[in-house]
Amino acid sequence: MNFFKAILLGLIQGFTEFLPVSSSGHLVIFQQIFGIESSGVTLEVLLHFGTLLAVLWVFWRDFVDLLKFPRDSTQRHFLLLLILGCIPTALVYALFGDLIESIFHSLPLTGAALIITGGILKLLTLLPEGKKNISTMKPLDALWVGLLQGIAIIPGISRSGSTITAALWRKLNRATAVRYSFMLAAPVIFGATLLESRTLFAGGLESTLLWSYAAGTAAAFFTGILAIKVFIRLLQQHKFHYFAYYCWALGTAVIIISLAR
Repeated sequence: MNFFKAILLGLIQGFTEFLPVSSSGHLVIFQQIFGIESSGVTLEVLLHFGTLLAVLWVFWRDFVDLLKFPRDSTQRHFLLLLILGCIPTALVYALFGDLIESIFHSLPLTGAALIITGGILKLLTLLPEGKKNISTMKPLDALWVGLLQGIAIIPGISRSGSTITAALWRKLNRATAVRYSFMLAAPVIFGATLLESRTLFAGGLESTLLWSYAAGTAAAFFTGILAIKVFIRLLQQHKFHYFAYYCWALGTAVIIISLAR
C-alpha cells in the first residue's frame, strides 16, 4: 500500500459510497476488470470510518438533536424510526449474507444490478414529492426504507438511490427523505466498520503505513462530504436521470466485457 494508491481508494470510496452508483458494485468492477486488488482490512476499516465521519459532519446538528430524545417527543419518534430502519437491513444480511457475498465474484450479476439501479434512479425522478416529515413519518415507512437498504447490500444496487426512492414512494418530502436516508446510513457504516475492525485489532496497525492510512481516510472523508452535498443538490434539481444513464451504460458494458472474457 503506497500513499497515492491509498488516496485513490479513498476518493473512490468517498464518492461512490454516497452518490447513487453503488460503492460495492464499483469495488467489484475495479477489482476484477482493472486488477486493483483489495486494499486490506486496515485501510478498508479506515475508509469506512472516513465516510462515517462525513455523514456525522454534514448532519451533525441532527445527530446532536437526537440527544434530546428523553424530553423531546419528536426526537424520540425519530430515534425509534432509525432503530426500526436498521432491523430489516440486519435481517437481510443475517439471512442472505453468504448469498450476497457470492455476488462479489460475479461481474454479470453486478452489471445486471447496476442496470436495475438505473431503473430505480429513473423512477426516483418520476415520483412526486410527498408531504410527510419526521413527525408524521410512520413505522411502516421506516421498515420499508430499511428493507430497501438491506437489499442494497447486493453489489450494484445503490443504497442511497434505493432508500431515497423508497422514502419518496412512501410519500416523504425530499428533505425528510434525504435526512432519514443518510442518517440511517451511519449505523450501517458503523456496523460494517466494527465487523472489519475485528481483523484489524487482531493483526495490529502497521506504523510504517500510518501516513498512507491517514491520507486515504482524509480523502474518503472530504470526498464523502462533497458527494453528499452533490447528491442533495441534484436531487433538489431533479437531475438524477444522469446517474440512471450512467448506471445503465456501466452495467451494460460490464456484462458485455464479462461475457467476452
